Amino acid sequence: MDHGIGFRDWLITTAMTTLNHQWMATIFYSDETIQTVLSNNIVIETGESTNTEEVEIVAHVDEEVEYENEYEEAILKKDEENALYKVIDIEGKGYTGHLVAIYDPSKISVCTTKYVGTKGQYLVDMATENNAVVAINGGGFIDPNYNSLGGIPQGIVIKNGKIVSNRNYTKSGGIIGFTEDNKLILGKMTASQALAKGVRDAVTFGPFLIVNGKPSFIKGNGGWGTAPRSAIGQRKDGIVLFLVIDGRMIGRPGADMVDLTEIMQNYGAYNAANLDGGTSCGLVVEGELINDPINSDGKHKTRMIATGFMVRE
Repeated sequence: MDHGIGFRDWLITTAMTTLNHQWMATIFYSDETIQTVLSNNIVIETGESTNTEEVEIVAHVDEEVEYENEYEEAILKKDEENALYKVIDIEGKGYTGHLVAIYDPSKISVCTTKYVGTKGQYLVDMATENNAVVAINGGGFIDPNYNSLGGIPQGIVIKNGKIVSNRNYTKSGGIIGFTEDNKLILGKMTASQALAKGVRDAVTFGPFLIVNGKPSFIKGNGGWGTAPRSAIGQRKDGIVLFLVIDGRMIGRPGADMVDLTEIMQNYGAYNAANLDGGTSCGLVVEGELINDPINSDGKHKTRMIATGFMVRE
């Protein structure tokens, strides 16, 4: 690869997916070059929706088994005295992060800012107010006039079987939610279609990384550049994966869509989707933010967001 072209593509795709940093691309490159680069770095989803019948939730008990690989051992070998979840530290080329395995998907639901439509809340506060033991940031939000208030969710939000927000969404991905039988469902659908499919809790974002075991086709770096990332997935055995990757540090810029997909595949995800990234990334465990977010000012601080997924005992 021409390293100059590689840097150009990295800069453009990273900058153009962050509203506050698009100037970093537009000041150096023409609109034509930017559009060419973006068209050569894209995620092409499978076009499928989750077939929930292919996921069978099983009760996981510790037993003496021969694990298929290190990833299976990390997931299936539970921590002593914690049957609900396990935090796994991960590391790859250019990133570090945390993966949380949640063994009982019935304990997962959507949390929202209590000021929906006005302003967001910090994930730590959402988790604390809802007595959540684990929480991850969720879908995107509309940012009118770049006010960074984070109070207006993108697309559809469903909470406990009720529509909280319903806005048109035309970007990649779509509904990311859980059905009444606790299966992660990914698909492009309306709010009424989601409810008809038994969706009890959902947010909207994307792209979808894996659907029914089939990864999306990723051209180049996927067009989202390298940055802090969050993702959610579910294995065929029902175990849910919360993933947050740190970035924006020297030597650790973060992850791209290729990295996210590979991580999810390694740990056995059968369905997986990208969640909102950048400064929105948050992973709260037992009331503490365990990832290391860095905002546009270089401060180690997350931002107010609209939605998340939480785990309650």
